[in-house]
Amino acid sequence: MIETKQLSKRYGDSLVLDHVDLRIPEGGVTSIIGANGAGKSTLLTAIARLIDADGGTAEVAGMDVYATDTRELAKILAVLRQENHTLSRIRVRELVAFGRFPHSRGRLTAECEEAVDAAIESMELGEIADKFIDELSGGQRQRAFVAMVLAQDTEYILLDEPLNNLDMKHSVSMMRTIKAAAHEQGRTVVIVIHDINMAAAFSDRLVAMKNGKVHTTGTPEEVMTEETLSSLYDFPVQVERIHGRPTAIYY
Repeated sequence: MIETKQLSKRYGDSLVLDHVDLRIPEGGVTSIIGANGAGKSTLLTAIARLIDADGGTAEVAGMDVYATDTRELAKILAVLRQENHTLSRIRVRELVAFGRFPHSRGRLTAECEEAVDAAIESMELGEIADKFIDELSGGQRQRAFVAMVLAQDTEYILLDEPLNNLDMKHSVSMMRTIKAAAHEQGRTVVIVIHDINMAAAFSDRLVAMKNGKVHTTGTPEEVMTEETLSSLYDFPVQVERIHGRPTAIYY
């Protein structure tokens, strides 16, 4: 389980996370949705210990993320940042292999190689595995970074905008892979995502944020209502059922 208690973060005079209490149960896909500036990415990066919180606590699998040794935390928690920077003259396979560092400390085992191969295959990167990162499109680079996170083979995965730079085909493929990792491999995946219809289609739970606070949580059926979404985005949203799923329609 992932749990925050009174988690807060301030930038200057702006309270970006307003004493957030949240529980995300084990297993499945949880998507964090909300308007720009709602605090979605800040919440995720605070849980990942990529930023320091100003108050409160965050726990992953019962471990205090701010007190746990980095090497131990990396064995249970993998994180995709929204902005990723790496050396351009590195090949895709080498980048993905970085995900094994918490386990191998740089010396890849046969198990590591299998995990790298599986991650590359899951992100459909086999044909470009030996290409340099700076030779790839933005979407291809994004898939390579997600493959690196999957190769880390952790119980918990945090992904900040994993669909950045992806076209419709690869966005759907990405979400299917993420859902399969959660359901077939027993992982707990938390995603920050702007596309609420994509979130509703592939998530088990939604966490809706507004003004640095948790606005609503629940299943897609519970959160994807006209009243909730219109309140969340301060904009009239119509919800229709398409192929049995609640889908937001904008006018």
